[in-house]
Amino acid sequence: MRSIRLSLILLVLSCAEPTAISSRLAAPTIVESQQSNSYFVNAANRTVYVRITSVRGDGGEPIHSFVRRMFHSADSAGAQRLVIDLRPITGGDTRLLVPLIKGVVTRDRFAHGGGLYLVVGPDSFSPAQNAARLLAQYANPIVANEAP
Repeated sequence: MRSIRLSLILLVLSCAEPTAISSRLAAPTIVESQQSNSYFVNAANRTVYVRITSVRGDGGEPIHSFVRRMFHSADSAGAQRLVIDLRPITGGDTRLLVPLIKGVVTRDRFAHGGGLYLVVGPDSFSPAQNAARLLAQYANPIVANEAP
């Protein structure tokens, strides 16, 4: 029953692939940045740290391209843990996070057994709340909530 429900959810999510294209693409990077989405692969402990600052798709690299690039790096490095910082998201289109949710639930190493950590805060808004809720429902993450 769970696999049927998960299959239906993935089908629905796949229909919501973002179509907005940014006017310019950011150069590929794997360094922490406060202004844009970023990630860092720690090969020593096989953990990927992701900071999502915007899902609006206005300027910079589109979120679906960023997520695809991040998962490619995580898969190449054999990452076993994924830490997603959703605190900076204060609004935007939740549908733009579909590739992130799909990427997590289709990788068992992140979806089960302590492989996924979510960091949320009091200023996290709609897309972050929705992503955290969907991931909590289907991927069994460990959620860290920053106190107000």
